Amino acid sequence: MNSRMNFVLVTLVSLAVAITYHHNAVAKTPASATDQFPAWAYPWAPDFKPAPDDGIPKHVPDSDAAFTITQERDLFFVPDWHPADHPPMPEAVVHGRRPDARACGSCHRASGTGGPENASLAGLPADYIVQQMADFKSGARSFAGPARSPITLMIAIAKAATDDEVHAAAGYFSALKPTPNIKVVETDNVPKTQIARMFYTTLPDAGMEPLGQRIVEVPVDMAQFEHRDSRAQFTAYVPVGSVARGEALVKTGGSGKTAPCATCHGPDLRGVGPIPRIAGRSPSYLVRQLYDIRKGKRAGASAELMKPTVANLTHDDMIALGAYLGSLQP
Repeated sequence: MNSRMNFVLVTLVSLAVAITYHHNAVAKTPASATDQFPAWAYPWAPDFKPAPDDGIPKHVPDSDAAFTITQERDLFFVPDWHPADHPPMPEAVVHGRRPDARACGSCHRASGTGGPENASLAGLPADYIVQQMADFKSGARSFAGPARSPITLMIAIAKAATDDEVHAAAGYFSALKPTPNIKVVETDNVPKTQIARMFYTTLPDAGMEPLGQRIVEVPVDMAQFEHRDSRAQFTAYVPVGSVARGEALVKTGGSGKTAPCATCHGPDLRGVGPIPRIAGRSPSYLVRQLYDIRKGKRAGASAELMKPTVANLTHDDMIALGAYLGSLQP
């Protein structure tokens, strides 16, 4: 038996064990999950008005490039601030194809880092990315919250993209090495924020407010993030104690409430075969995915495996999982 076939068989056996474990855990545990909608995880202010383009080319740290605001907001163009950070981008990533197949890198960035409003794609399995595009296209993957532009655009792009374009983009992002860009901070109070259309930004000199039971994820340098710089960094404020609580859920399954994440996602949580990495992902993004799966808004093959896992998770459990996983190295 060759090594590839052996790997596939091992993966399938692991999945079968995981499915059995998940179903047994759910059967033994009373339904305790809450349907409380985590509105904080789906920030959306469609009437938010960004500042107009002043026509002056912008710059970011450690780059000689310059782009105008109009260029940066063009979804058929990728501001490539650091060309040495990645290999040449395929056409689907750097320009897309009008009218509906927007450039993948315009939202997910040239290095696949994404932001709190969407997914980090760097290093994800190519087969997984291809399957998610197919799920967006078929309607198997949608959303539980408001019709935010990141998800509605993804659905439109998936429907417009050709198979060749999808495979080219998936191969490109899969070959990239994910880099750490999130600092998780436990706290009771956070700087006051506003929603800038689809993500949170701090309000300078506005004081502090209670965090409560939510995650607030903000760019460290708002201008750098808005310029779509792949090197932008983020701070995720999480409730005190949530990282340790999340670690216990991830590693033990919480006495049958869920399953240890390593069962499917690998011992380092960086993915196995077609199963994606969850270490070092955006905490608020992870919460959205957990909630979307539990509400049946992700119905693809991989999501079906997750349904028993998330069935008994509470709002606070999802916060704890996002906090711990976001604190890990990707």
